[in-house]
Amino acid sequence: MQNYNQLLLSNKAWAKEKVYDDPEFFSRLTNVQTPQFLWIGCSDSRVPANQITDTQPGEIFVHRNVANLVVNADVNLLAVLDYAVNHLKVKHIIVCGHYGCGGVKASMTQTDLSAMLNVWLRNIKDVYRMHRTELDGISDMDKRTDRLVELNVQEQVFNLAKTAIIQRAWKEREAPHLHGWVYGLKDGLINPVFEMPAGTRIDHIYEYDNL
Repeated sequence: MQNYNQLLLSNKAWAKEKVYDDPEFFSRLTNVQTPQFLWIGCSDSRVPANQITDTQPGEIFVHRNVANLVVNADVNLLAVLDYAVNHLKVKHIIVCGHYGCGGVKASMTQTDLSAMLNVWLRNIKDVYRMHRTELDGISDMDKRTDRLVELNVQEQVFNLAKTAIIQRAWKEREAPHLHGWVYGLKDGLINPVFEMPAGTRIDHIYEYDNL
């Protein structure tokens, strides 16, 4: 494991290599940011958006939190979403979870972790409750956890569609499209598990009619 000085040395080497390969690399990044994608992912250090999608800096706008949640009271997430949709005009939003997620595993226990973690993980417990019949029918705990990871991603996509930010963008420019993906730590592959094209109708109680 590198210490912080090694990180700084690695940064200098990386920057030097980038300039050697492409002298205009940093000047382009300084002048413009035009990503087509917003990535809402897990904070897990093993799931870096750019590396697993083989994209360059500037191509994906990123927000990460524990277990890739879209919580309606999370001002940080909503600020990122607002900026990405209304200023960057992203065309796609990807909620990406990953199999073996520690946050999902923790939510399946009855352990009192801490005040803040308990509140955060309760959002995943709510997903479990909504899908209890299916999940309780899976006897293998690893497979049950993986399925909850998928269902959690699906619910977070729904949570995006519930926001006025997304609904207004759908009305004005028929974008962005919403995607739910799950990354596999064991094989490095992304599994698309849920899609919601722009304009998809959701339960009318969540739809705003005065946008």
